[in-house]
Amino acid sequence: MPVSLPPALELSLDLLRCPTCRTSRLHPDRGALRCPVGHTFDIARHGYAGLLTGIRATSGDDAAMVQARDRFLSTSAYAPIREAGIRLATDAVPEQATVVDVGCGTGYYLAGVLDQLPGARGLGLDTSVRALRAAARAHERAAAAAWDVFRPFPLADGAADVVLDVFAPRNPAEFHRVLRPTGRLIVVRPTDRHLAELRDGVPAMVTADPTKEQRLHRTLAPFFESVVTEPVEYSATLSRPDALDLMAMTPSARHVNRAELNDDGVLPDRVTVSVLATAYEPR
Repeated sequence: MPVSLPPALELSLDLLRCPTCRTSRLHPDRGALRCPVGHTFDIARHGYAGLLTGIRATSGDDAAMVQARDRFLSTSAYAPIREAGIRLATDAVPEQATVVDVGCGTGYYLAGVLDQLPGARGLGLDTSVRALRAAARAHERAAAAAWDVFRPFPLADGAADVVLDVFAPRNPAEFHRVLRPTGRLIVVRPTDRHLAELRDGVPAMVTADPTKEQRLHRTLAPFFESVVTEPVEYSATLSRPDALDLMAMTPSARHVNRAELNDDGVLPDRVTVSVLATAYEPR
């Protein structure tokens, strides 16, 4: 039986463009999205659009990582990060805003923004089908689609009022193309102090790149001008299950052997959460 068009996806259908044609609109047709030329993209029974049909979506976010992220974020340990993103994203945007979350994961940050903009709609893009299953359920006005941030986005020019990029890869040229001239890009990234206690206790964890901030500004500068940066830093208390989930939801999950964590002393009961949240305007 064909999958019906999810209401949130219908709400954002006018934003989408055929990934093959690049300019053609997509329309629903018997449980799929189709362009006038006939290129067809499945709508998964979990509610997201599979725009990467024909190309296997590769992502470190497998089922275990997504489940760990869901559990950890439900503790509200990262709530101050979400609140900072919400403040920057909702400042001076129209009530009927369109919000695109690139590398949306489970939709936690996108849902927070939409909660504060009752007239807004959202679209999350991610390569992880496991994460997209959660993102498609994260908010009644949030659609989700499988897509790779490093390829040209399947979106119309100037379609978005806000682009969110929280702990995710970046594609500055595409961010600029899909944002309206009056739009905002919100980038949230860790500082070198982020989770320092956890990295000290588990040497196999991925370390912070000291040049990351310089590279960020260098790549964004041709397209965007920084408006405001909000530092967010605090100490978070972790239970042992929380610490394990925090480990499991990061790229370090691919490098750390769980057997190494059997020693109760390895995992800290408090960590420093330290990020920078910046709002940018298109040049």
